[in-house]
Amino acid sequence: MSQALPVRNQVRDQGMFAGTRPPAPPTFRWTSQDTWTWSIIAIFATLTRFIGLTSATSSGTPVFDEKHYVPQAWDMVQSWINPVTGGIESNPGFGLVVHPPLAKQIIAFGEMIFGYTPMGWRVMVALFGTLTVLAIMALTRRLSGSTVVTFIAGVIATADGVLLVSSRFGMLDIFQVFFITAAAWTLIRDHQQMHHRLNNASGWDDEFGPRFGFRWWRFGTGILLGLALSVKWSGLYYIAFFGLASVFLDLWLRKSYGVHRYIVGTLRHDVVPALASLVLIPALLYIWSWRAWFASETSVYRHAQADGTIEGSSFLRFLPDSIAGWLHYHFSVLEFHGSLTTSGGHSHPWDSKPWSWLVAGRPILYFSSTDIECAVGDTCRRMIYLFGTPAIWWLTVPVIFWAVWSLFIRRQRAYVIPLVAFAAGFLPWLAAYDRQMYFFYAAALAPFLVVLLALTCGELWQRGRTLRNGLTYGSMIVVAYIALVVTMFVIFSPILYGYIVPDWIYDSLMWLPSWR
Repeated sequence: MSQALPVRNQVRDQGMFAGTRPPAPPTFRWTSQDTWTWSIIAIFATLTRFIGLTSATSSGTPVFDEKHYVPQAWDMVQSWINPVTGGIESNPGFGLVVHPPLAKQIIAFGEMIFGYTPMGWRVMVALFGTLTVLAIMALTRRLSGSTVVTFIAGVIATADGVLLVSSRFGMLDIFQVFFITAAAWTLIRDHQQMHHRLNNASGWDDEFGPRFGFRWWRFGTGILLGLALSVKWSGLYYIAFFGLASVFLDLWLRKSYGVHRYIVGTLRHDVVPALASLVLIPALLYIWSWRAWFASETSVYRHAQADGTIEGSSFLRFLPDSIAGWLHYHFSVLEFHGSLTTSGGHSHPWDSKPWSWLVAGRPILYFSSTDIECAVGDTCRRMIYLFGTPAIWWLTVPVIFWAVWSLFIRRQRAYVIPLVAFAAGFLPWLAAYDRQMYFFYAAALAPFLVVLLALTCGELWQRGRTLRNGLTYGSMIVVAYIALVVTMFVIFSPILYGYIVPDWIYDSLMWLPSWR
């Protein structure tokens, strides 16, 4: 493997807050070592996500929140209009469907191929779970330029219980996680491309700096953010945070390359195009995801104005029927989400608050089968939790502090995007702490926690005295840590895959009372 670790060497920008010209952006060459490492991770990621994929069911039916989304996806199959439009959740038994359609449309593709079976409603989830591991590697490679660091990220991502279990049940989270991770990758690609353009520019006469031209990578970021929003409304947080990050990274580039009026230059040349790519495009894609709702005459609230559902005093009555019904639908969903508060009497045994996510303190039970007769004469059980591998999640707070220190004191910009993405998935939930929340909301934090851990391991890799085996003390610590991650993944695999185990083994895995 390549020993170059640009986390410390190439990606470092010593002039982050100064007006000096930054070093040339790094270049990335694909080598045979990259091919081997990516292939190894791809194989293991695929195996860990697909093996035993259909085993955990309730007599062949969906479990946990699959009971909401799987039938809705199947209803889309049954009401399929055409390949472009798709279908809708038209069963009146669903009442109000509280999430946008895209993830269920993707699940429906699997059900079209394999039918209304566990493989049908989980195959696309497992596929996107595998792609998420590769997207994490792609993001890490762009930030580090290192084969070693990228491989480390792949191992950690493959061994994380949150990413694993999210990839094995017919729910929505892993689709949004993939789109957000891919959006972070395209965002850093855009920034690096603009860095190259400025670095290669011979000069400019405008005191505001040059126009960057059309930015396909940023346009791609907008598409991916629109897809994330079309899975869950929490995609709005990433639109806001990534949009601000894009603008401030442009401002930093202009300042670093000596643009005289870099703030005004950013406002003149960058803000409006950023709004178009990172706000307008996601909004249009979100509306497009509802195309089947607009195309069907039986959609929920499709004719809310005509049938008198909308109150006479509402401004919606002045809008066209379809738009009024669509907006009324959204207000109803917003009211539903807003009512799910602890103070309002809504409680759940697996409720967890954001601060507990930082240590995976309250996992959530997805599948349970107890009092099973064991061949060894004891009682056995099968349990599957959305559970964060402790060797990964228990380092969340320390690695966040290290990343913030490295960014602002050591001026290492490799940490910017992972920190921004982590903040987008965490900080907004603090403002709604009274709301009913669950650990699967933290699934979107996992990719960026993995990237931060991998970058930190990359910094350790070449530190310390070199030993006779060619490794440094730092690299020995990294190897030991990765071995610990994999070991813990194996140890806790009974509650990640739902193996039938004696009760005493299950009890031995419940290290904390909050895990039960």
